Amino acid sequence: MRGRGATGGANLLALRSHNTALVLDLLRTAGAGGISRLELAERTGLTPQAVSKITARLRADGLAAEAGRRASTGGKPRTVLRLVPEAGYAAGVHLDRDELRAVLADLRGTVVGERRTPLDLGAGARAVVAAVADVVERLVSEELPATAGAGALLGVGVALPGPLDHARGVLHRVTGFPEWDGFPLRDALARRLGVPVVVDKDTNAAALALAVGGEGGSFAYLHLGTGLGAGLVIAGSVHRGARTGAGEFGHQVIQLDGPPCTCGDRGCVEALCLAAVARGELDEAARVLGAGAANLAGLLDIDLVLLGGRTVAAAPEVFVRGVGAVLDARARRAGGRDGAVPVRSVPGGARGVAEGAAQLLLAPLFGRGDA
Repeated sequence: MRGRGATGGANLLALRSHNTALVLDLLRTAGAGGISRLELAERTGLTPQAVSKITARLRADGLAAEAGRRASTGGKPRTVLRLVPEAGYAAGVHLDRDELRAVLADLRGTVVGERRTPLDLGAGARAVVAAVADVVERLVSEELPATAGAGALLGVGVALPGPLDHARGVLHRVTGFPEWDGFPLRDALARRLGVPVVVDKDTNAAALALAVGGEGGSFAYLHLGTGLGAGLVIAGSVHRGARTGAGEFGHQVIQLDGPPCTCGDRGCVEALCLAAVARGELDEAARVLGAGAANLAGLLDIDLVLLGGRTVAAAPEVFVRGVGAVLDARARRAGGRDGAVPVRSVPGGARGVAEGAAQLLLAPLFGRGDA
């Protein structure tokens, strides 16, 4: 990994100034058709001179290239520029309790490679770090184009169950795996791989990918798989909280003296929901999930509830219908004029968290995240 040269990736990450991010984001959204320097100046509010300096630097670094010429309303045709997606790549890793899934994505977020392997999150830090390093190194060596320059791998985003400290990359007592408490996962992987690493909760990563992909406003992404959690997007930004611990949705108690939960409490929505899934009672699981979602919607007054995770993906209609019914009933009792909060399942299948993990590296380049 070090041999491919991390220097270029570090240089690219250093470009994350506000003005450069504005220009890069417009180049990204313009697609292959490109955008002119004059349009960049008009849409960013920057002077033409500032735009010229930024785009010259981006071209010199291989991030932007000419995309032809476009007729203007007067004078000579304008040269248009486009983003070079293959100028940089990010690896995204989803560490689930029983599986490791990794993707390699270019600057536009397009996945160019994917790997899956069984994983025991309780096998210990050394084994898990080695597994991540092995999968990422193989993914990069097999999928990164031969034309990619040194340092084309910007870094690795890792998403896994919380709670954890996103800012420091340190795990807390991961639900069901207390032995991870205090482990500096970010630094351990960065030393092993020789590239920048960002660590976040699986739900936050998935929510970030949805926001970058166009979901606007304020929404909650509820992830039901081997556990249950939430990613919160408020006014377009992932809300992590003062201690980066927001979204521990599964451990709200909704049944006093209920069944024990792996977090140590009783009657948590996660314990009740997973127990119903284990019994094959998906309608009941959806009703429990809906009770938690209604609490969240009432507390935050969000625009939308999105459902994902492997359990939801196996029966999306059941969960959308069941959660929606609980939210509808809550809205009728409250007498709200605008009706219930809408509920949808998310597209993209099981790799949404891994794609979101890659966005932990990519989104800040375009001013779309704070990772």
